[in-house]
Amino acid sequence: MKYQEFINLLEQLIAIPSFSKEESRTADTIEAFFKEKGIEVNRHLNNVWVKNKLFDASKPTILLNSHHDTVKPNQGYTKDPFKAIIEGGKLYGLGSNDAGGALVSLVSAFLVYYDKPITYNLIFSATAEEEISGKNGIEALLPLLGKIDFAIVGEPTQMHLAIAEKGLMVLDCVARGKSGHAAREEGVNAIYQAMPDIDWFTKYSFPKVSKLLGHVKMSVTGVHSGGQHNIVPDTCEFVVDVRVNECYTNGEVLEIINQHVKCEVKARSRRLQPSFISEEHPIVKSGKSLGLKVYGSPTLSDRALMPFLSLKAGPGDSARSHIADEFIYLKEIEDGIDLYIHMLNKLLIA
Repeated sequence: MKYQEFINLLEQLIAIPSFSKEESRTADTIEAFFKEKGIEVNRHLNNVWVKNKLFDASKPTILLNSHHDTVKPNQGYTKDPFKAIIEGGKLYGLGSNDAGGALVSLVSAFLVYYDKPITYNLIFSATAEEEISGKNGIEALLPLLGKIDFAIVGEPTQMHLAIAEKGLMVLDCVARGKSGHAAREEGVNAIYQAMPDIDWFTKYSFPKVSKLLGHVKMSVTGVHSGGQHNIVPDTCEFVVDVRVNECYTNGEVLEIINQHVKCEVKARSRRLQPSFISEEHPIVKSGKSLGLKVYGSPTLSDRALMPFLSLKAGPGDSARSHIADEFIYLKEIEDGIDLYIHMLNKLLIA
């Protein structure tokens, strides 16, 4: 396997700013890469996808997915974030680790099986807006892909197998009272009305605990009430960050919350669902046979928007995502390419 071609592709992508919602030029680059190989390319918005040459609708389909958008570079960069720099076996640049290394590694694996007779269909997709869980990324693309049986989502996991991933809900809560003058016995203080509910959010423990992801975690992350020292406030607003384990759906958690609190609770979205794939699934068993470990991931990815089984795995380390002077080891990309190919080989080659 020639790795350099895919490292070169990653270097090209690093050189192009591709912040969420601004990924058109990296989409152009990925599209051109496949066209140069004579592969029919599809595009919707800034999402690019290709199918294996012998695609057969009667076969099950595996989706290989990663994203080509990035966050904006933080102020701590000492290197040019848009210049691919190789030093000491490391490839530096914004998006190198999250998730460029995984993206180009999946491209390589797709090409290995592109024109071979295989037992599954393969679709590779490079998608937009992952970093903001936007609606013009994987969510917009999925209706165009047809039935997907399962997906491999390329994210930096040190190639270990994230078989579970927490979902996310952000709740806007409002406790209501009645305004009055603070100097007199007037009004109903909304802050005091909110306090028992805030206390409940800090102490309640959901009964179903995941072996992989632990408890459902709720954190009150913002409180706002009042504006003048001498007026009893009639509303108290607070925000709750809820990380949902795979034992529940977001809707089930929201229902339990509403049974216990008096304040008004509104979820900004229920889209970002928790996910799980069994250790007995063939792709997980294939990865484990190569010495890869299974674990539960607390961080979100595009699999939160996939209504089918999915596995998160890829080269790089999540701890390096969004840091200054982001990098990935070249050896991680090489190993990632090999491991993706070997994982798929056990399923694709009859």
